[in-house]
Amino acid sequence: MATKKVVEPPKKEHPQKAITNILMRIVAVFAASGLSVLGAGAVVGIDTVQAVFLAGLLGVATVIERLARAFLDDGKLTLAEINDAFKTVDKKAN
Repeated sequence: MATKKVVEPPKKEHPQKAITNILMRIVAVFAASGLSVLGAGAVVGIDTVQAVFLAGLLGVATVIERLARAFLDDGKLTLAEINDAFKTVDKKAN
């Protein structure tokens, strides 16, 4: 006998809470992306601060692009779309 899969409706978050969540996670992305290249900049002759800043900005840009594309689809950002955007820069999430 087949069982019916129950799909829960997406949870609604207060807009202020969602914005705070996104901003804090963007800071975390910047830190994680930037700190991962501390030694790499010295190897290729780039100042350490510049290497950290560039890597952090690239990680943040990736997340913002994903969030913008998800928002363009339907004019809303669901919690699942937000989580998916951040998974793209977190290699250890999968």
